[in-house]
Amino acid sequence: MSTDLHWFKSTYSGGQGGDCVEVTTCPHTVHIRDSKDLTVPALAVSPTSWTSFVEFAAS
Repeated sequence: MSTDLHWFKSTYSGGQGGDCVEVTTCPHTVHIRDSKDLTVPALAVSPTSWTSFVEFAAS
């Protein structure tokens, strides 16, 4: 994966080093990773799948 990606930390991730989820978007893919363990590959999903997940998680 390119190192040129601009990752955004979840607004639900606290500043105390707890759960840290980061997301970055590309035209056809959304990448999700655990910022505490960058040795684990990022998950890549379609924008439609990501939208469905976010809507489900918010309900």
